Parts: sequence; structure tokens; C-alpha cells
Amino acid sequence: MNDKASRTPRRWLEPSAALNRFKPPPGIMGGLVATERRRARYGFWIGDLGLLIDQDTTSEVLERWVVYPLPNVPPWFLGLINLRGNLVPVFDVKQFLQLEEGTQEKRWLLVLDRGAGTVGLFIDGLPEPANTRQALPRLPPLPATLRAYVAKAYTQSDTVWMEFDHRNFFKTLGERIFKLS
Repeated sequence: MNDKASRTPRRWLEPSAALNRFKPPPGIMGGLVATERRRARYGFWIGDLGLLIDQDTTSEVLERWVVYPLPNVPPWFLGLINLRGNLVPVFDVKQFLQLEEGTQEKRWLLVLDRGAGTVGLFIDGLPEPANTRQALPRLPPLPATLRAYVAKAYTQSDTVWMEFDHRNFFKTLGERIFKLS
């Protein structure tokens, strides 16, 4: 009799049991955690406000664009751009927050998110890496209309970076546009 025929067939583990059985080699998990902590954060400027882009947000900066204005909207809602066949609303947050116009010669269009939540906003200069290791015990003075969308702030040398909940901020701005129309 054949040796193979006399053996009982080996049973395969269920997929979830096989995945739960995996034990990473010693020291590898510490390395993954350290790498995750070192992931770069980026911030952008609107006037003298340093706002952070959420780590999980898709973003891109446009140097050239055509904004198509819409009638009967507030002046801080500049209109729409066509971004690869998708219409994206564009806001002038500096004007909405009534911040002073600086001497910034060039403004960039920052596009945040993808899909239905995509928004564009003008920023002063290109986004830059931000250090978020040193949290401030309390928030610096902010425009009243921005306070609800900033939860934390960090200091880096003489710079203050603030966590900016752009999704809820622009959702609220969108609701304002429809109420005013």
C-alpha cells in the first residue's frame, strides 16, 4: 500500500484562524509604531493662521486654475473649478474670517479630500512640514467663526499649528450658502 494513501488528509485552517495564528518576529511591532509616529504632518497658512491638514486627507496644490463664479452667492464663495471632470467649490477663507490682506504676492489653491467632500481654498504659500510634538495647553485667540473647528494647537519654534476640522468647517459654509441664496 502506498504511503500517501495511508495518511489522513491534512485539514486547512479557517482563514480567520490562520490570520490570528500569525506571530510577528520579535522587535518588528516596535519598529512599525515608531514609523507611524514619524509620519509627516503638513500645515498651510491663511494670513497669520497656521492650520494643519489632517494626516488622512488627500490634498494637492494648484498653481493655475480657472474659477467659474456663480451668481447670488456670498463674496467668500468664489465659485467652482473643474478638476479632472469634477466640479469643486472654491472658498476664500481669509475673506470669510475677515483677516487682513497681507503682502503675499502669490496665493495657491489647495484642494482637500476626494469625491463629494472635495473643496478648494486659497492659501498663502505652499504647505510645509509641521512638528506636532509640543501641544499647547490652550488654544491661541481665534476668530469666533473658526473656534468650533480647532481642537488642538501645537508650537514649533515661533510657529503655532492648529488642528483644523476642515470637513465640518466647509460643510457649515456650504449650509450658509444655501440659506443665503
